[in-house]
Amino acid sequence: QVQLVESGGGLVQSGGSLLLSCEVSGSIYKVFAMRWYRQAPGKQRELVATIFQGPNRKVEDSVKGRFTISRDNTRDTAFLQMNNLKPEDTAVYICSVDVLVTADSRRSDYWGQGTQVTVSS
Repeated sequence: QVQLVESGGGLVQSGGSLLLSCEVSGSIYKVFAMRWYRQAPGKQRELVATIFQGPNRKVEDSVKGRFTISRDNTRDTAFLQMNNLKPEDTAVYICSVDVLVTADSRRSDYWGQGTQVTVSS
């Protein structure tokens, strides 16, 4: 029973910043990666950033230099620090976790409900 809850979204002016959080609960054997996606109305969901087991991280080119992904392993929480926000960043931001629930289970993804980010011009 893995559950993800995102928070931190809101309305911000262009050039502003927001910190998103994704709290994961439930029994998990191994976390392979946590990811942030976003989906704007009428557009396809796109990957924003990924953080793997350990320090390895990847931020997609569309937000590189502005967004940073991080994790707090003690709380099973992923963060997305978003700086210099632009109107084109407006979307629902969705957290996903790639996990092995038990040692002998199948690797699978779980998704949060999303948090709305609106950037005004």
